[in-house]
Amino acid sequence: MVHEQHERIFRTGSKTYYFSSRFFPPAVRDDVYALYGFVRVADNLVDELPVDPELFHAFRRRYASAWESGSASGDRIIDTFIELQRRKLFDPAWTEAFLDSMEHDLVKSSCDSLEETLSYIYGSAEVIGLYMARIMDLPEESYGAAAMLGRAMQYINFIRDIAEDNHLGRRYLPLVGTSMQSVAREEAFAHPQEFRRFIRREIERYRTWQQQAAEGYRFIPRRYRIPIMTAADMYCWTARQIMREPMIVFERRVKPSKFRILRKGVAHTLGVAFGC
Repeated sequence: MVHEQHERIFRTGSKTYYFSSRFFPPAVRDDVYALYGFVRVADNLVDELPVDPELFHAFRRRYASAWESGSASGDRIIDTFIELQRRKLFDPAWTEAFLDSMEHDLVKSSCDSLEETLSYIYGSAEVIGLYMARIMDLPEESYGAAAMLGRAMQYINFIRDIAEDNHLGRRYLPLVGTSMQSVAREEAFAHPQEFRRFIRREIERYRTWQQQAAEGYRFIPRRYRIPIMTAADMYCWTARQIMREPMIVFERRVKPSKFRILRKGVAHTLGVAFGC
């Protein structure tokens, strides 16, 4: 059963997803909270400084033991997720891929090629789209678009969070085939026009993926489509802000306000929103 702990983790972890999810029916919203609680706790274990790898490995062992044995782990976040995984028939390989991507952050600091970035994104984001498709009981024909939506959203996170990831010593944007030597602040300000071109090209890559993802909206019942489109529109909004002036990623973390998110959700509910 979803506990207030899940809502607290969700509310503090992602304003966009949390307020968008308020437009789901209560039962679906509870499942989304259970999913987000698990993935956010795992993500925090590899992101919060100082990073203690053993805390993540212990979390992964508790999950694996509980999943394989069928017994409770004693960790509410893990046990609620496992109940969800069994009930909604998540492929356990998705969870392994997710945990592998989280573990990647403990052993490797950068993704150099697009292939490496996409491998990381599969586990860190595309499987989240697949989980969501199962939560909403969507047909398998929707899975490609669901994964693509996770990919698109994650890519904007990589762009938006350049400064934060620099602080963590990480880089997810591939530099192979570009003129950039790094995405460090010093490099960007030494070559501002090159940096702007680089970021705008990456945003165009995101837009291509987002357009592909949007083709899958037709599989989503309207009562579920409202929160999904609301969240996607907020990522489109973030992309537009950064596209105008890419150097903004070094000034602040570009995120929509609670009011903007809720206003877009209401507009979708009323049928007057027009996407990105």
